Amino acid sequence: MAKKRDVVIEEHIEDIDVSEEMRKSFLEYSYSVIYARALPDARDGLKPVQRRILFQMYRMGLRPDKGHVKSSRVVGDVMGRLHPHGDTAIYDAMVRLAQPFTMRLPLVDGHGNFGSLDDGPAAPRYTEVRMAPAALAMTDSLDEEVVDMVANYDNTLLQPEVLPAAIPNLLVNGASGIAVGMATNMPSHNLREVIAGARHLLMHPEADLDELMRYIPGPDLPEGGKIVGLEGIRQAYASGQGIFRTRATAHIENISARKKGIVVTELPYLTGAEKVIEKIKSGIQSKKLKGISAVQNHTDRHHGMRLVIEVKNSFNPEAVLAALYKHTPLEESFGINNVALVDGQPRLLGLKDLLNVYIDHRLQVTRRRSQFRLNKALEQLHLIEGLLIALMDIDEVIQVIRSSEDSERARQRLMDIFDLSQRQAEYILELRLRRLTKFSQLELEKQQADLQERIAYLQKILASEVELKKLVSAEMQEIADIYGTPRRTLLLEADSVAETDKNTKMQLKVADDPCWVLYSSTGRIARVVSKNPPSRSGLRAPHDALRMAVATSNLAEIGVVTSQGNMIRLSVVDIPAIPETDSAPSLAGGALLDELLLLGKDERPVAICSLEKSAPPLALATWSGKIKRLIADYPLKNNFEIISLQEGDEVIAAFPAADSSEIVLITSQAQLLHFPATAVRPQGRSGQGISGIKLPDAASVITGAAVENEEFSTYAVVTISGAAAALPGTTPGRAKVTPLSAFPEKGRATQGVRAQRFLKGEDILTRAWVGPLPARAVDANGKAVSLPEIEEKRDASGTPLKQVVYAIG
Repeated sequence: MAKKRDVVIEEHIEDIDVSEEMRKSFLEYSYSVIYARALPDARDGLKPVQRRILFQMYRMGLRPDKGHVKSSRVVGDVMGRLHPHGDTAIYDAMVRLAQPFTMRLPLVDGHGNFGSLDDGPAAPRYTEVRMAPAALAMTDSLDEEVVDMVANYDNTLLQPEVLPAAIPNLLVNGASGIAVGMATNMPSHNLREVIAGARHLLMHPEADLDELMRYIPGPDLPEGGKIVGLEGIRQAYASGQGIFRTRATAHIENISARKKGIVVTELPYLTGAEKVIEKIKSGIQSKKLKGISAVQNHTDRHHGMRLVIEVKNSFNPEAVLAALYKHTPLEESFGINNVALVDGQPRLLGLKDLLNVYIDHRLQVTRRRSQFRLNKALEQLHLIEGLLIALMDIDEVIQVIRSSEDSERARQRLMDIFDLSQRQAEYILELRLRRLTKFSQLELEKQQADLQERIAYLQKILASEVELKKLVSAEMQEIADIYGTPRRTLLLEADSVAETDKNTKMQLKVADDPCWVLYSSTGRIARVVSKNPPSRSGLRAPHDALRMAVATSNLAEIGVVTSQGNMIRLSVVDIPAIPETDSAPSLAGGALLDELLLLGKDERPVAICSLEKSAPPLALATWSGKIKRLIADYPLKNNFEIISLQEGDEVIAAFPAADSSEIVLITSQAQLLHFPATAVRPQGRSGQGISGIKLPDAASVITGAAVENEEFSTYAVVTISGAAAALPGTTPGRAKVTPLSAFPEKGRATQGVRAQRFLKGEDILTRAWVGPLPARAVDANGKAVSLPEIEEKRDASGTPLKQVVYAIG
């Protein structure tokens, strides 16, 4: 029997600093994403994976005049030789290079289903690819040492650090990518315009932005459409960042004998027809869009984009089109962020910077190419000169070769006798006899003259910066002539969102008059065109409790704060207008705010607010007792988050809170706390807020408000008690109205003081309100409910109500 042997395994445990390891690993990851994945090189406008795809197709000989090959083959070769990442990422990048609706000048010629704006592409085993004609210009002269070659991931092959890029690809095709801590988003441009601007800057380096914009007035998107408002484009060209709006191309025509319709023939960049149809249906359901009877998508490969929107006979098609621009993706915003790699570093680039980087690259490529060709021509001339020497005394050359013991001795004797170089002697030894004819000598003399002329030309280019620039400029123009196409996108100076398409019979404009947006306790919202604030006497029945009022103008936007911590932009012009009267206004002509918004499940509007940067910070009070003051720096999105809520929490109240005000919070356990607003430092949108009031178990915040210090004497606190076990809306409860000045100030994050004493059977506040006198209460139908007289004692038990109070304002 074999004797068992004990095996001893030695452990080696090495202690490391976790924070240092995390820092190092994250830096390596960030570096990899920024430099090797997400950001394009400013010279050729390509990310590493895109560059490797084009280079591998170039090496495979997949020229436009050759047949297509399976996409899987290209993806496999790129992954195995150059890009050791997932095949899905490589195929997605290759698909983008082939999509005409994504690229202004596609670099890959795809055969098969490469997807659409609404659907993804087929699997790579079903599609085929080859280089598009423009890809030849990107790889032209690659074998002439015009760019540096670097090792691939396993040091077995060489790949170009950058492509020669005869096309200004970064501006022509744009780019998008998200790195770590930075992102890039660049629109496409017209090739002819970009090259015209580049040629002007090449010859006039001192040209300013206004001169360049005469050649490059704005982006030219693959699917056409319109760009409305050019100020954001100029800002982006100057600084590298800006925003412009893209608008679909639409016109009104008779789609039947009795009906008119809106026909959309071009959509904004990367907007699909199905997405537009879905938004139109949502807008109709939410009553944002009216007068639309049907939407039909007649798009096909033969006739192109054709989206037909039928308009009801009783509606004005121009007005419907204006609403579509406002509420659907027929008009979208595009944020320009020109971040690209320059000398291996990410930089934010303006238009002139982008052109200068490309021009410098082309000058360098042309200079290196000219030097390479000069060296080749000099070498070829050297050989021809040696051959001509040999032909002049060919008999002696033959005799020398025949009398030599071996080729090495023959080469040395030729060099000594005829004063030839080693390379010339080797070339003569390899010479075929048929080239010894008289005709060959004449041909060689012609080649010699041509080479001498070519060498003189190349030396002239390399010796003169002016000649080099002329050559680069001429080659740029040649590229524009071959690959350039007419502009597709129309540029419009108009910047009013209420203005319809310039080709319609009328332009719909709303006067930008001052107005007040009123939000009632019953959830109705209306607009009063007036400079004067609404009266504190409230609103006339049946909606006689005013919750909030915001000063704005007809063409502005207000924000709607929701219980889920979101802010929704709402155009003031979309809010129903009610007439201004001498007495208190009535919101009977208003609309329910819920119907004007697209809210998520279990989401409800909480408050309205101004979106002006000059407005005081917006305070947000949550169910769990958190308080946050928000910096008034809102993005241009229609719906965005303004507070990070924990699971189960929600926003209870939102109100402007200036530094000179006091924040008041009331809990379900009848505790009231007020403290200076300066105790809450304003935060950005991603903040969670801080503790506002200390809550006992099962308690929650039910309302909040901000009060200017000088207005304490005019503000009151209304509380209504009840039983938590009772069904809501079944028992009126007891109400108490107390001056706010009766409550002492306490520090933030404390429990505050008691606002109402509970009697037997009461254990909760069902309603609470803080606001200016007189306070008004309404039932569920908006009818007024009488409140008791003011009670000076802050912890009194209140007076029984005869009716159930639905809201207080």
